[in-house]
This record gives sequence, structure tokens and C-alpha cells, in this order.
Amino acid sequence: MADRGCPLEAAPLPAEVLESLAELELELSEGDITQKGYEKKRAKLLARYIPLIQGVDPCLQTENRIPGPLMTAATSKPQKSRATNSRDERFRSDVHTEAVQAALAKYKERKMPMPSKRRSVLVHSSVETYTPPDTSSASEDEGSLRRPGRLTSALLQSHSSIEPWLDRVIQGSSTSSSASSTSSHPGGRPAAAPSTTTALAGLTAHAHIDLHSAPPDVTTGLAEHSHYERPQVASVRGIPRGHGRNVLETADGVPVNSRVSSKIQQLLNTLKRPKRPPLKEFFVDDFEELLEVQQPDPNQPKPEGDQMAVLKGEPLSVGTSGPSSLLAALQLWGTTQPKAPCLTALDTAGKATCTLTYGKLWSRSLKLAYTLLNKLTSKNEPLLKPGDRVALVFPNSDPVMFMVAFYGCLLAELVPVPIEVPLTRKDAGSQQVGFLLGSCGVTLALTTDACQKGLPKAPTGEVATFKGWPPLAWLVIDGKHLTKPPKDWYPLAQDTGSGTAYIEYKTSKEGSTVGVTVSHSSLLAQCRALTQACGYMEAETLTNVLDFKRDAGLWHGVLTSVMNRMHVVSIPYALMKVNPLSWIQKVCSYKARAALVKSRDMHWSLLAQRGQRDVCLSSLRMLIVADGANPWSISSCDAFLNVFQSRGLRPEVICPCASSPEALTVAIRRPPDLGGPPPRKAVLSMNGLSYGVIRVDTEEKLSVLTVQDVGQVMPGASACVVKVDGAPYLCKTDEIGEICVNSIATGTAYYGLLGITKNVFETVPVTADGVPVSDRPFTRTGLLGFIGPDNLVFVVGKLDGLMVVGVRRHNADDVVATALAVEPMKFVYRGRIAVFSVTVLHDDRIVLVAEQRPDASEEDSFQWMSRVLQAIDSIHQVGVYCLALVPANTLPKAPLGGIHISETKQRFLEGMLHPCNVLMCPHTCVTNLPKPRQKQPEVGPASMIVGNLVAGKRIAQASGRELAHLEDSDQARKFLFLADVLQWRAHTTPDHPLFLLLNAKGTVTSTATCIQLHKRAERVAAALMEKGRLDAGDHVALVYPPGVDLIAAFYGCLYCGCVPVTVRPPHPQNLGTTLPTVKMIVEVSKSACVLSTQAITRLLRSKEAAAAVDVRTWPTILDTDDIPKKKVASIFRPPSPDVLAYLDFSVSTTGILAGVKP
Repeated sequence: MADRGCPLEAAPLPAEVLESLAELELELSEGDITQKGYEKKRAKLLARYIPLIQGVDPCLQTENRIPGPLMTAATSKPQKSRATNSRDERFRSDVHTEAVQAALAKYKERKMPMPSKRRSVLVHSSVETYTPPDTSSASEDEGSLRRPGRLTSALLQSHSSIEPWLDRVIQGSSTSSSASSTSSHPGGRPAAAPSTTTALAGLTAHAHIDLHSAPPDVTTGLAEHSHYERPQVASVRGIPRGHGRNVLETADGVPVNSRVSSKIQQLLNTLKRPKRPPLKEFFVDDFEELLEVQQPDPNQPKPEGDQMAVLKGEPLSVGTSGPSSLLAALQLWGTTQPKAPCLTALDTAGKATCTLTYGKLWSRSLKLAYTLLNKLTSKNEPLLKPGDRVALVFPNSDPVMFMVAFYGCLLAELVPVPIEVPLTRKDAGSQQVGFLLGSCGVTLALTTDACQKGLPKAPTGEVATFKGWPPLAWLVIDGKHLTKPPKDWYPLAQDTGSGTAYIEYKTSKEGSTVGVTVSHSSLLAQCRALTQACGYMEAETLTNVLDFKRDAGLWHGVLTSVMNRMHVVSIPYALMKVNPLSWIQKVCSYKARAALVKSRDMHWSLLAQRGQRDVCLSSLRMLIVADGANPWSISSCDAFLNVFQSRGLRPEVICPCASSPEALTVAIRRPPDLGGPPPRKAVLSMNGLSYGVIRVDTEEKLSVLTVQDVGQVMPGASACVVKVDGAPYLCKTDEIGEICVNSIATGTAYYGLLGITKNVFETVPVTADGVPVSDRPFTRTGLLGFIGPDNLVFVVGKLDGLMVVGVRRHNADDVVATALAVEPMKFVYRGRIAVFSVTVLHDDRIVLVAEQRPDASEEDSFQWMSRVLQAIDSIHQVGVYCLALVPANTLPKAPLGGIHISETKQRFLEGMLHPCNVLMCPHTCVTNLPKPRQKQPEVGPASMIVGNLVAGKRIAQASGRELAHLEDSDQARKFLFLADVLQWRAHTTPDHPLFLLLNAKGTVTSTATCIQLHKRAERVAAALMEKGRLDAGDHVALVYPPGVDLIAAFYGCLYCGCVPVTVRPPHPQNLGTTLPTVKMIVEVSKSACVLSTQAITRLLRSKEAAAAVDVRTWPTILDTDDIPKKKVASIFRPPSPDVLAYLDFSVSTTGILAGVKP
């Protein structure tokens, strides 16, 4: 107040007075004295010092009073909502923060990953750092403020600089209650401070406010500080920085007195009943609003090219000389070229086990069609009708019988549904396959005799019912089980229309199995398109390593081959595992013109080709790589060409292709003699790909992806690239999107799923102006890519493997390739790595699971995992949420040997993966943590519930049915007690079993009927009265294990009027701790007798028991195993229902004995 001309010259108080004031403050803070007592003692201490400063300038007294107009304005002004995050401030510690920062800096120098915690920018500084604007040393101020005995003197010495700050802080926080009562009435004026108040009284009042704050407002969540270490400004602990002129208010707007208890404060806030919001607001999930939305990087690459145009393939030529349909081709070749080889099957040794000719295929298919249509009946009606679906269950080693079954179903106008052979009842994805069969209405499954014998069997000897599968009838289609049709019989199959020809199953990213329907017209168009694109000719030999039941293996090896009378040599997967070079050897021996493989097969061949000199691949004109859509297949193709180019393999022979279950074959590279352009490669920046943009890079950089083209689109098809998210807008020429195809040679629908069928098979791409690009719908392929130079199609990934982390996209195959590049052979199995994403906080998180080699140590494995994390972070700039290593051969396998990704993900989510090494890194990838919760302007549902609970109101309750009132009759009074009921039951229903005692194996060891329990209770009662010489009301300890003996002893006590006390028997192996508990209960309950079994009785009197308790102090102990069969003269009947029935004791974990008197 020096600037106002009111200097202060106050005499200092003696040290003993200051100490007494500090002790008073301490007593008040701990609740030892009341507010009134505190003020009385404080006034008494300061009374003799008040006259010393009677000459103080009155202007100082005026300044010490709370200004009337300012207080009115402060209380009438609405309270602003608090913006501080009090929950975070509760745990705020500068010392701890500095220690954590030092540790993080230390580990940063060592280049080791450490968990990091983000501090929200919304957290304000603690109110406790609100210091007065003085210029003295911080250390001296802190020391003086934390020592209560020196506070008053310190304030006296610096009064001229501290008083304006105190006036600013304590507006509305006076110790008098007049301000509170006045401000609660709008328009009221605050009471004036007494004019006789001295400067010392005002200063000591200020000192009192500084020393003792109001107990913290528990509704704000601020922590209550100990009185041993005072904060600098404890009285304004609830006022944030910059809110000095706002007062603390209750729920009703009443200023909080600094002496109000926190309990009262909480009650005031919670008992104010707000207006109940609508019911729907109780279920509003504001969690998404709390999540931080990752803002796009302003420097991220964006597409800059022109809008792409629809790419049209070459016209599909329909030859007039060839067969008009697939079944017509089968009939033609079966009748005109019956001895021409159609299919050769190999065993696991590489020898040809069977060569199916076109004549045999035609005759066996006819025989099967006749049997299906005429020999299968149910209640004198045909079991199957045209259009019904039939499951084909054949192993991958038997392509001959599958081909017969497939064409037999087509001839019978049935729809084949090829599925994998269920080896066990717990196969990965088996339940989803069963759902597909059920939705398709499949009731019959075709298989072979050998396959049926290997299926799991039920106890009746029939094929077991698999989980989720519909009931199936199994038909073995070996020759002896089929009926030969009459010579004049011929099926009336129509295979050129829009009807469904077959259904191919597909497993989605989430693990669900759907069926893609392919019509007869699409099937025919696909065969013709493949014939034209691949240049297939009659009598050519094709070596097929793929699964012949689906995808390219079915289209090339079963359908198109018959269309062109080709010879297919099928290599089973089991043979490839034994001899990876078998397909190359068959190409040489059969002079095959075409081969159908995957990049995996090429890689295996490279590992096994050493020492093989008699290999010649000059006969090949097309080496079709079926998984060319995998961008990492280029490495296998290049390596295979480098090794086998010297053995006759020409570079133009390698023909990658792209396909999907929905669009069938999308594109295929063609040799130059078929009009194909030269192959091309693209080196793309992975950073650009993660933003969906094409940016050409150099191969010297680490974070690049080299992709090869998959050729041109199929004949008769049109293709375009649309945006992945939202409406199907056409992409720009330098933008990554989903490839869509318009062709008659695509799938038609997902069987029975109209909703997703419309989204996938009936997409209409539009331009940026919203104009459709075609009047015909396109089919989404699920392939991500772009159209490059020479109208070549490039694929960079699949939609099923797409993981969107934040705003960036990552492909699972890319992450797998990065992990495999970190020396995997020493620690994990190369082909047994699964990468998928899980949703955490509404965003994808990357999970990597691999099978660990048995000889890999834990330390080596963790070093490998750490290097994998670093590699993925540097290459893809993304964190891995979890990296788990599981024991060898524990991941679920796909039918052809790969890892079943969706089943692995399901096990991870269910906690059934059982890893042996886990490295969780949520701090590096979970970057959208929830924002700190703000104080809501309105009372929310949770606050209403808490308020109702505090108010003592029942929110919900459950009640049973009311007990019927006891009638005042003889019949009602007769069965008033349990003993009466047991006697009545023993006479009316004597043989009714009441109790069964089971052992650990679940077998019954003893029983008790009504009459048996009644008689045993009588014997116990007689023993207590005769041997124990007990009277009614005596307490009896029942030391029994749970069982019938305990129940009989309980009712025996009721029969003689004794009060049973149930006691858990001591453990024989731990008498030292369990027996004293038994003894304590017996003594506390004042039991006059102990009932037990013979074995426990011996235990209570044994030498081991004597070491724990004094066995001589036991009351009378009776053994109930061999008591005589005697009846009591009269059964005790309580004089009133209020008589004590039994006692129950329990011992808590802290050793406290508690008893209940029911």
C-alpha cells in the first residue's frame, strides 16, 4: 500500500505468541477445536498487542476491508466453468517429472526404446505455484512460508508489497460468513467490516487465510495437502491462474466459506437435483469426441496428375469353330477324342498314379449326374432338384475325383461348392465354412471312400457333425457306388445362361467366409478370355502346382483346359514339400508349354536346385505367376530368372497375373508373340504409397517398393481405379486406389448377401463432377494399384491387407517383407509370420506374430524383435503395437500350408495365442490418446447417479416375492420351525432324497433321505443329552467338513435345543495355523461340547495338536461316527421364534473374528 500513501509501521510479535498462533492453526486444521474456539483463543492471545497500533492511518483499515461494490459484482457475476484439468494436477510432481525426463534423456543417448507419456497442452499450471509478486529470494520465501511460526513476521515485513496481491486473491473468501449470506440474495449488500479493526487484526486475518485453506472441493478432484508442508497459497488452491476475481461457489452459486468441510461441500454439489436430461442422452458415447484427431501433415504428398480414364482391353473374340459351351466341349472331346489325356495325378513320390482321359471324364461325369438325379431319394421324392447346392469335399491330392464331381454336378444342373477337407473338429475357419454351407442350403456332400475314412467319426461310426455345420448326407462317388445310366439317357443341362454355375468360397479380412457365385455365362467368358490371353491350343500340356479347387488353379487347370482339350499335370502340395523341384522336373519330362505356379514355389525351387543339371525349361512359353498381385513376388521372379535363364528359361516367359475371387482374372502379362508390351518395373516411395500417392524413387533408398506389372486387362474387360474410401470417384493418374473391372467374365454376387453384393458387384465409378463413367456396373477387385505406361496394370497390395494407422496406409505384405529382412532364419520360421491390425481407440494398430525356432534363446529372440521394431520404424515410419513369438507349429494353418491370418487374429483378441515372448510397444503407436476430460457445463448421467446415491435414493432395486403371512391356525403353528418340518417330511415323504455328497470325480459317496436325516439327528440329540449332559441353550461346536455328517449334527442340536456353532476343521498338514483358529472360535462361542468325526477327534487330541494348543482345555469332545441308535423322549420346540438358532463365526484376513447370531 506504499503507492497509496499509507505506510505501515507495525511492531513485531514475540516469538512465543507466534508459536501459540501456529499451534492454534494446527489444531484447527486437524479438527481438534472448533472455529468459534479458535477465534476466541486467537483474540485472547492478540488482545494485549492491539493498542500498540491504534494510530494507524484509517485508510489502511479501509483497504483491509473487503470493498462492498467489488464484492457485489463478484458474487452477482455468473461463475465461469473451470478449465483446469484437476485430475492430472493431483499427480503432478516437478521432482518426479525432472527424474523421468533425465531417465528418458539417458536412454535416448543409449538409443534404446523407452515408453513415453504425452503431456496434454490443456493441463494448466498448479494453483499452488500462484506466488505473490515479491522480489525476494525464492528459497527464502519457500522456507518462511512453510514454517508457520515465521509466517506472520514475514507478512509484516513485506506487507507493502503483498497486500494488493492478497486483496486480489481473497475476494469472496473472507472468514466471516456475512459475505456468504449476503451474496446468496441477489441485490443484497454485504455487511461492512467493523471500523475499529486494526491493521494487525487485518494482517493476522490474512495470515490465517494463507495458513489454512478451505478443505479442497472434492468435486474438482484436487488433492488435499498435508499440514506439515504448507503450499505457498493454500487458501486459493481451488482457483486457477487467471481466475483471481472468481469466487469458489457451491452448486447453488453460494460462495464457499474457507472453513466448510469437504464432505459438506460434496453434499451441497451432489444434492442439487438438476433437470433430468432426455433418456437418449444417457447413452451418448462421447468417447470419440475425446480422442485426439490426428491432423494431416501439410507437407504430405498429394496427387497432382489428371483424372484417369477408363482403360478398355482388347475385344473378346468368339470363335465359330470351337465348342459353344464348356459342357459341349466336354461332350465333344469325350466322344471324339476319348483317349486324349485330360489330367494326370501324382503321388507324394512324384509318380503318376492316374491319368484321366476325356472319355473317362465324360462317362464318369454322366454316371454321377444320373445317380444324383435319379438314385437319391427322400420319402419317395428326389433328394436334389436342379439348382440345389452340393458340397465337394476332396483332398488336394485327388484332382481326378474332384474333376469328375465338378462336371457331374454341372451335367446334373447342380451348383458345386468346393470346400477344404475338415481334418479335425477344430480346424481354423471350419465354423465359418459351416455357416457358408448352411446359408447355401447344402444337404449333400460328395467325397471319396479314402477321404471319408479319414474324416472324424462319431461314436456311431458316421461322419461327425462339425461345429457350425448343417446336417449333411455324405455320398462316396467311387465307381462302385454309382449307377450306370441307360444308353438313351442324357442330361438336359443348360450352361450358357445367367444361372449359377458354381460357388467359390472366400475368407474375408475379419475371418467370415462368403460364397462368390459365378454364372454359366461368366464361366464361359472366363474360359474364352484366358484362352485368348494365354494363347492356349489343343493338346498343350499345363503343369499346375496350385489348388485346383479354387482361384487360378480351377480356372486354368479344370475349366479352360477342358475347353481347349489340354493335358494338365497336377502337382500336389505334399509332393512340393518333399521335392520342391518336382514341378520343374515334370515340365522337362512332359515338355509342358505352360506352368501355373506361385512365387513361393519358385523360391522353394531356388533353394533346392543345387546339383540339378539335367533341367531344361526351353519348352515353356508361359510361366504364369498366380500371385503376381503380391508386390514382393518380383524378387522370386528375378532370382528364378537369374538361375534358370542358363537352362533354357527365356525372360519373356515369366507372366505375372492378378486375380480375385470377385473379378476372377483381372490382368495377365502376355509374351511378345501374343502382342504383349515389354515388361516394366516401378520403384515407388513407400512414404508416398502410405499417403496413396505414386512417387518414383531410386533403388538406393531403403524405403522404396519395387513392383512389376501384371500385364494388361483381360480381353473384353474395362478397368479403372477408384478411391478406396467414400464414393467411387475416379483416381488421378498418380494416385493409388482400388481396381474395378467391368466384364461379363466376373463373379455375380455374394450368395445370399444382397447388401455387400451391391457395394462390390454393382459399383458405378463417377468422375470428379459426379458423372458416371459407364452405364454398366463395375466389380471391385479388392486389389490396390494404378494404371502405368503402355496401359499396364500395377498392383501394390490388397484391400484385405490394408492397415490404416492415423491417416497413412500400410500393407501387411510390406511389413512381413521388412521383418523377414532382419535375419529371420536364425530365430523364426520364414513362412510363418502373420501381420494384421487390431482396433485400439478407433484406429488400427499393427500386430506381428511369428513362430519361434525351438533352439532360439529368449535373449536372441528379444534382440531380433528389437531390430524388427527399428527396421519397421525406419522403413515404414510406423510403430508396432505388439510383436509376439509363439512356439513352433502352434499358429493355425491354412489348407495349403500358410498361416491362417484371421484365425490368428481371433486368437490374439481372445487371449488364446499363448506366446512365449512378447514385446508390447503401445507408446510408439497409440498417438491419439483421449483428451483430458473437462468439467462439463451440465451435470452428466454419472453425476446424477452419484447424487442420487448420496441423497439416499434408490435408483433400482430387486425384490423377491413376499412371504405369506403366518396364519393364526394350528396347522401354521405346527410347522413354524425347521425341526418340525423335518419331522413332518420324515413321516410324509420318508424316501425322498434330500442331500447327495459327491467326490472329486463326481460320483455319489453318500446320501440322506428325509427319514435317514431324521433318525441321525435323533441319535445326535440323544448323545448330547446323555453323554454330553447338555441342556437347552448350551452351545455346541460342530467341527465337520462339508457333508451329510455336518447336516445331521446341525439338526441334532436343534432337536435337543442346543445352539450349533459350525467350525471349519483344522488342516492336518497345517495344524500350527489352523488349529488355534478352531480353539479360538470354541472359546469365544463358549461351547460346552465339541461334535466331530472320529478322524478329527483323534487329530484334536494328537501330539501334533498339543504343540499348537493345550489339548487339556478342550471341552467335552463327542465322536458321532459310532453313537448308539437311541431316540429322544421329546424333541425340543422353541418357545418363540426369537430364540437363538445357531452361531456362525468367520475369521478375516487380518485375524479378526466376527460372529453372527441368526
